[in-house]
Amino acid sequence: MSHALAKQRSWRDWIPFGLASTKPRHFRDMGKVLIENADNLPYAWQVLSKGVCDGCALGTTGMRDWTIDGTHLCMTRLNLLRLNTMPAFDEEILENVDRLRGLDNSALRQLGRIPFPFVRERGDAGFRRIDWEEAIDRVAARIRSTTPERIAFFLTSRAITNETYYVAQKVARFLGTNNVDNAARLCHSPSTGAMKHALGVAATTCSYTDWWKSDAIVFFGANPANDQPVAMKYLIEAKQRGAKVVLVNPFREPGMERYWVPSNTRSALFGSDVADYWFPVAQGGDIAFLFGVIKILIEEGWYDRTFVRQHGADFESLSEACASLGWEELENGAGLKRSSMREMAELMRDAATGVLVWSMGITQHRFGGDAVQMILNLGLLKGFVGREGCGLMPIRGHSGVQGGAEMGAYSTVFPGGVPVDAENAVSLSETYGFEVPRQPGLPAPEMVEAAARGELDLLYCVGGNFLRTLPEPGYVEAAMGRISTRVHQDIILSDQLFIEPNQEVILLPAKTRYEQDGGGTQTSTERRVAFSPELPRQVGEARAEWVTLRALAERVGGDGFERFGCDSGSSIRAEIARVIPFYRGIENLTERGDAFQYGGAHLCADGDFPTPDGKAHFRAVELPSPPPQDGTFELSTRRGKQFNSMVYAEIDPLTGADRDAVLMNPDDASALHLRGGDRVALVNDRGRYLGRVYPAAIAPGNLQVHWPEGNVLIEAGEVDTLGGVPDYNARVRVERLDPG
Repeated sequence: MSHALAKQRSWRDWIPFGLASTKPRHFRDMGKVLIENADNLPYAWQVLSKGVCDGCALGTTGMRDWTIDGTHLCMTRLNLLRLNTMPAFDEEILENVDRLRGLDNSALRQLGRIPFPFVRERGDAGFRRIDWEEAIDRVAARIRSTTPERIAFFLTSRAITNETYYVAQKVARFLGTNNVDNAARLCHSPSTGAMKHALGVAATTCSYTDWWKSDAIVFFGANPANDQPVAMKYLIEAKQRGAKVVLVNPFREPGMERYWVPSNTRSALFGSDVADYWFPVAQGGDIAFLFGVIKILIEEGWYDRTFVRQHGADFESLSEACASLGWEELENGAGLKRSSMREMAELMRDAATGVLVWSMGITQHRFGGDAVQMILNLGLLKGFVGREGCGLMPIRGHSGVQGGAEMGAYSTVFPGGVPVDAENAVSLSETYGFEVPRQPGLPAPEMVEAAARGELDLLYCVGGNFLRTLPEPGYVEAAMGRISTRVHQDIILSDQLFIEPNQEVILLPAKTRYEQDGGGTQTSTERRVAFSPELPRQVGEARAEWVTLRALAERVGGDGFERFGCDSGSSIRAEIARVIPFYRGIENLTERGDAFQYGGAHLCADGDFPTPDGKAHFRAVELPSPPPQDGTFELSTRRGKQFNSMVYAEIDPLTGADRDAVLMNPDDASALHLRGGDRVALVNDRGRYLGRVYPAAIAPGNLQVHWPEGNVLIEAGEVDTLGGVPDYNARVRVERLDPG
């Protein structure tokens, strides 16, 4: 059976704007955004026309980018707009948190911006307002009363700038700890580990424009129609230039099959076909599938022998591993037949150029790093790196996340992605003028584990919501309730703020990216560092995040602070340029539209890999155990109409699924005597999830539910060994419930 997607037309396809189809209603939703921001339209216009997008990491400045002409404005960015225009809430709402506990996070953020510092002590009914001096004193006192290994800092990617990431990691290390981590840990940390080993770099090797020059663009566990909507414009133009689009994914994502680009007249009216092929690999079956594809490429000689010979290392070990694996074993692991693997191999054979793209469907497994390595093995086998029309691309879903680890806000690396070890700590200590700790710190999931053991006295969160983003929310709540002092520096309220304090919970009001003193920068998926100018606005007593963090270090004091620096946006950027060689040029970004792409259009150009031996490294990985044949299902979590854990609608406009939908193969549903809409419980040793059957084009034996709701079924502590990302998948059984 061919996996080519048939392009059969129906009468619905010719109804303008897809009015008879399940799809996003872009123009209607734009009107809603206009109404929602009506009280601050002039500032909203400044954000959209002058700022660097705070949505996904595709990277636009104003409403334009560096890739193609025309207006770029997606609903992800528009949905986030209210966070930048809303007024402050009335401080009285925090006097009794019981009145807020019944609100979900959508309702909480609609209350408005956090205007002042607040504190809630153990036994208090709610929060009381305090001034900035008391707030900083309280946090500083907690730090002085404990030891560095008992404090931790976490930064989410919510529009955080490179400047904030950089100052945060410097403050943490000034205070004597490497316990500083960011949201990249929870998404692409396996990509970082695998790419550093294989290529010597930890970012996409190509530019977006390479999509246009590619014969094949393959998406593994990625859904840009939902997560990076601006990319769909690039993708559709690439198709028009002859590229084949391939989807390797358990679910046939509707937005990747057909999409309506609102800024393209024809596409807005009648939609655009996207994917040409769909390979419904089982969840977690990518490694087996890729082994099969590579096995065929090697056996048939359909690979770039010259590239492998001149620029590759350890190819023999991969070849031997492929030869040792039997087809039945690979088919059981992949959930696809040998013929499917051959069809994919033939596509790769016929592609002289190609871009391989992957996201969290690949990385958020206990073997995520190995899955990334197999994608890299395939790309290297074909020489899809370092030249036009080719690339290996971990696509980013959040605008600040690429720069987080590069700035050093990572428990396992210093600025520039340099590993945390004794030698590098000595070097950084000489640069900073104070002693930098030598041992790796706690990754984000381990911060929660340490809290559960009573080993954290201070957790300082810049944005984020562990209660919703990490597995087993009940476990997370209990763990965070054991931390002596929790500090939440944010722009809005979330339910994790109301976890009962052990001793105290402190709220610190933050400025947005656009309000940040001196402007700020972000790094896009294609490694483009762009400047977003300061758009002055003062909400209550909010301060820029880096300003508050620096003030904390100053209050704690100690040897070396007189040389700390970083007292303005421009001085931070100048220091970044000195400390991180590949960021040289950031010090020159001062105006709207200023940007540069570090490393140029292609990393590893002409087969020059920054590895110790100058070679690209293949690696044979272990084949995961096949799923048990015990009547249980493999469950994974997916995104709907949301940004990170911020949900914007109960119904996903791309799939038509409600938030409680359980995506299930129709044959599986029939075998269980279930129909669409039937109430079911998904059950395992971790928890119980109540939902409704939603028949969908998904690989047999697999289920998907929305995240973060599905986290009640995900086991805490199960992480990828290479990157430390949690495994957001689980085995579950399905129980039918009575109608209700």
